[in-house]
Amino acid sequence: MNRSELAEFLRNRRARLTPREAGLPEAGRRRTPGLRRQEVAQLAGMSIDYYIRLEQARGPRPSRQVLSALARALMLTGDERAHLFHLAGEAPAPGGGPSGEVPDGVLNMLESLVDTPAYVIDPKYDVLVWNRLAGVLHGLDDAAPEERNMIRWVFRSPDLRVGLCEPGRGRFARAAVADLRAAAARHPGDPSIGGLVAEMLAASPEFGEMWAAHDVAVQRDQRKQMHHPLIGVIEVDCQVLHIPDRDQRVVLYTTVPGSPSHDALRMLRMLQDTPR
Repeated sequence: MNRSELAEFLRNRRARLTPREAGLPEAGRRRTPGLRRQEVAQLAGMSIDYYIRLEQARGPRPSRQVLSALARALMLTGDERAHLFHLAGEAPAPGGGPSGEVPDGVLNMLESLVDTPAYVIDPKYDVLVWNRLAGVLHGLDDAAPEERNMIRWVFRSPDLRVGLCEPGRGRFARAAVADLRAAAARHPGDPSIGGLVAEMLAASPEFGEMWAAHDVAVQRDQRKQMHHPLIGVIEVDCQVLHIPDRDQRVVLYTTVPGSPSHDALRMLRMLQDTPR
């Protein structure tokens, strides 16, 4: 059980929830935003003293019933609820840390996707394997191992501040940080995840601000706009397929057949196949 993280998460989520959202009367002005501690305790059906001890990181380990009550009271999303249970030590984490071995069936699938960029990432956004088109699109073939990490791509970018103002890149950055926090709770003893977080906190104030928000959400499908020097701007749908037993994800960039983006990816593939 991570008492300090659990306490901070409870305080953070309590501050985000308004009385109106929780179905409580808004009586008078409040010195701080969000619900009061006694209001959370009331909604969760527990004593105010017990809840205060949880927020002060000195309470006993909460039961699954208590965690469920807190999740309802704080109106947590499914991902946030899972994160709460992980912090309390109630959700089992995969043993031995994230796996770096990709199943043979997945490797075969990637090779068969000739016109679709596809790659596999682990919980800390390291790109483990990729097909030929994904390698060309992202420059993976020539990148050093430590550079094949999507969190580093985002927060070490020289145009980071400008990029975060763009809807697509800003949304991806926030989602990736929220996903990384969920991964850190699933694998609390993994040094590589903790090392990446420490590295990014030291290197990027923008990462630190997003990390401090305690947003938690597992990465899912989204639409993305990309620019490549040879084919220009393309729009892709990022389809995310989960490999639960290894905590890995297959990411595929799909396009509408016959669309300009679809034709651009085919052109990129043909350019790479042309003998020089």
